[in-house]
Amino acid sequence: MSSIHKAFILGAGLGTRLKPLTDSLPKPLVPLYHEPMVNYALRHCMQAGIDSFAINTHHIPEAWQRYYPENKIEQASIEFFHEEILLETGGGIKNIASYIRDEPLLVYNGDILTDLDLSALLEAHDASGNLATLALFPSGPNCNVAVEGDKIVDMRNARGIHPGTHQFTGIYCIQPEILDLIPAKEKISIVPAFLALAEQGKLGAFVSETATWHDLGSRASYFDAHELLRSKSTPIHPKANIDPSAEICLDTCVIGHNASVGANAKLSHTIVWPDATIEPDSQLSRCIVRHSASGSHSDKDL
Repeated sequence: MSSIHKAFILGAGLGTRLKPLTDSLPKPLVPLYHEPMVNYALRHCMQAGIDSFAINTHHIPEAWQRYYPENKIEQASIEFFHEEILLETGGGIKNIASYIRDEPLLVYNGDILTDLDLSALLEAHDASGNLATLALFPSGPNCNVAVEGDKIVDMRNARGIHPGTHQFTGIYCIQPEILDLIPAKEKISIVPAFLALAEQGKLGAFVSETATWHDLGSRASYFDAHELLRSKSTPIHPKANIDPSAEICLDTCVIGHNASVGANAKLSHTIVWPDATIEPDSQLSRCIVRHSASGSHSDKDL
């Protein structure tokens, strides 16, 4: 069992690429197959022994309390850290120093869906003696991390060593000593601290050859994620209200909790959020219904 039992979920981003879905919710709270997107990250961490979470907030911070009124998920506790001004990854980590104290930490982007072996990552970090260990893939759309053996020697070619060979997943482990490399009360990326560790030979690489990884930052990837999860859950929530005359393509649609679909509505390739309403006779294709929909629409966010 790893010594790491705390995790920091990065939840403060604006979700600009997912607009208008993020107009009324922080991106990690956007519904994904009947529950907030971030729940998949939280449960993934919990399966690896994490029982305490910090989450940073910025956009619509009050929404987090509506979803987690008791500051916990199942038996794991959640502590929220609001950022009036976005601090980026490094500043966000420095901002939770009181939570980290003198303990190691798992850091996890709140808008990804992956089956990465977190237990193996945590154990590798424990055994490495590194101050940070980054989970990487050997291929991907942005392979800008340079690896030699089990160490990272450069990122984004910032040290002029190599332009990169591996994709960073947005998941990593850190020791509390990394806080000394991050200036206080500044908006700053974690990358300068990583580069300092690389120069010291203390930045580890954990390479996963087989895991899948999905960035849920775009409308297309949001639809793709629902298809990925389709085999693991029922597309129509048991507490959805569907008129018997409605025609819903069960192979392509997802209908959320307390959603209502009216008489003679026809839906295909459409995601209906919890509590949303589809009026009678509506015809929807490749739509995302956040609130309500009526009439005929294709490729619309309603």
